[in-house]
Amino acid sequence: MKTPTKILAAAILASGLLGFSSKVFAGATATQTVTYEVQAINELSVSGATASLTVNAATAGSAPTAVSNSTTTYAITTNEENRKITGALNTVMPDGVTLSVTLGAPTGASSTGKQTLTDEPADLVTGISTLNESGKSIQYELAATSAAGVVASASKTVTLTITAGS
Repeated sequence: MKTPTKILAAAILASGLLGFSSKVFAGATATQTVTYEVQAINELSVSGATASLTVNAATAGSAPTAVSNSTTTYAITTNEENRKITGALNTVMPDGVTLSVTLGAPTGASSTGKQTLTDEPADLVTGISTLNESGKSIQYELAATSAAGVVASASKTVTLTITAGS
């Protein structure tokens, strides 16, 4: 009868002769496939105090004096070519009252200057390509005609959007 020690030794010897081993052998180099992708990135944020505009003065014989506010800024990141920023209001302004905006342009882009905002998107900055910048100016202007009369305090939502350029 064989003892357990002899059986274990025979099993170890047999596995070595048959090529079975618990060791893993590695070469000097190895390769691995890495799959990668960079997707479109178009990010826009606004910071600063909420714009508050009140038309409350005029020179006799002239239209009410327009007022402006430039306490907000925007930041933009895009990794795409030929982008633009558009702006639109959630609803139209009352008759005789106009809200306009001017956005400062990031490097290499062009501001379209002061644009009257409506519920249809208006181009504000064009020619934006692969950049990331912050602290770009936003200036709002509120103007009213005398025919607008007295307009109670109200708010509008301005939506700025990065989209494909035209």
